[in-house]
Amino acid sequence: MKKRNVIIIGAAGRDFHNFNTFFRDNEQYNVVAFTAAQIPDIAGRKYPASLAGKFYPKGIPILEQSELVKLIKDFDVDECVFSYSDISYNEVMSIGAIVNAAGADFNFMGHKYTALKSTKPVIAIGAVRTGCGKSQTTRRVIDALAKQGLKAVAIRHPMPYGDLEAQKVQRFAEIGDLKKHKCTIEEMEEYEPHIVAGNVIYSGVDYEAILREAEKDPKGCDVILWDGGNNDFSFVQPDLMVTVVDPHRPGHEIEYYPGEVTLRLADVVVINKMDSADFAGVQQVRQNINKVNPKAIVIDAASPLSVTNPENIKGKRVLVIEDGPTMTHGNMTIGAGVVAAHRFGAGEFVDPRQYAVGKLKETFETYPDIGALLPAMGYGEQQIKDLQATIDKTPCDTVVIATPIDLQRIVKINKPVSRVEYSLQEIGYPNFDTVLADFVKKIKK
Repeated sequence: MKKRNVIIIGAAGRDFHNFNTFFRDNEQYNVVAFTAAQIPDIAGRKYPASLAGKFYPKGIPILEQSELVKLIKDFDVDECVFSYSDISYNEVMSIGAIVNAAGADFNFMGHKYTALKSTKPVIAIGAVRTGCGKSQTTRRVIDALAKQGLKAVAIRHPMPYGDLEAQKVQRFAEIGDLKKHKCTIEEMEEYEPHIVAGNVIYSGVDYEAILREAEKDPKGCDVILWDGGNNDFSFVQPDLMVTVVDPHRPGHEIEYYPGEVTLRLADVVVINKMDSADFAGVQQVRQNINKVNPKAIVIDAASPLSVTNPENIKGKRVLVIEDGPTMTHGNMTIGAGVVAAHRFGAGEFVDPRQYAVGKLKETFETYPDIGALLPAMGYGEQQIKDLQATIDKTPCDTVVIATPIDLQRIVKINKPVSRVEYSLQEIGYPNFDTVLADFVKKIKK
């Protein structure tokens, strides 16, 4: 039988997992390339032979998605598998039209062939968009499990932006591990809050190997907690699926791939940010939950803010720095920093766009709707340098930082700083204490 030539359309995450679980060592398929999008500077590499299996002694090239039509023709491609997340249905089907017009099939992969089975109970945290509040929800769930006497080990959706061989399996248990694994700002934003809270978190490239290491973690593991990225669904088959929705972007829960998948899979849906969203947005989200998943338990929640040095904000010209992915492909125009700056009486929001340099200038050109705030882009060393230079050039009195990490560890800021942190706070009942008490009863039977 002639092998089917395949391109996996990805962004250094779900694409590698789909390959590892289904295509690697599969005699019926020949994966000729991965394509890269959404994340800067991840094309031009190879998926290494050591991870690719027996059929790929030279590895697999990772090429630009913009070259898709040419690649389909050059490699005589039969099938393209869409394998990345947080993309609107219009964009997804536009890519599908490009693939079909070039002569290839356009496919998606679900849980049946890609979800790993754990030897431990699994709770998965997902969301309908980037920036809904998955990470704070994950930390809240870990705390609730600890009250039940259970040790949770987190596994984070992949962020392999560096040396893929070195990133096969990564374990983070102390701040020094971030430097050891040469983490980008985007990676640190996900791992550091867990470390600071005393949790262990795994990530990397090969999730079968990662899962097995997490299950036998030296600090102990009673429950695996999947901490999702973007709006992807879990790589591990969950016993309890929690999906976070965002009333600041009402309607997006049924308009983005694969966010609607996570909503339909949910046992529990968290309506987050109710303290800063308007009533109409909350109601629209609630109606859509009821339409596509009426059996889900719905938890109402807020994202209370804590701000250091709030006196630096009142009446001042502020530069707000927000989480990068949330503001770029997450399509948000405000974040916790903007909310905090308004709340504490900022006199003026300084627009950094005219002061942006290098790759940050390119980011604003790619995402023109970001607005008068600075996304903390740091996928590589040059982006971090450009972030530093842009902050230095922007004329402001105060820098308001709302990134999940202490950005001052990474860049030097020679201006007064106010740091914004946020957590998840359930409103009334049901809440995670009650939901997880029921979950623990089931797994202990």
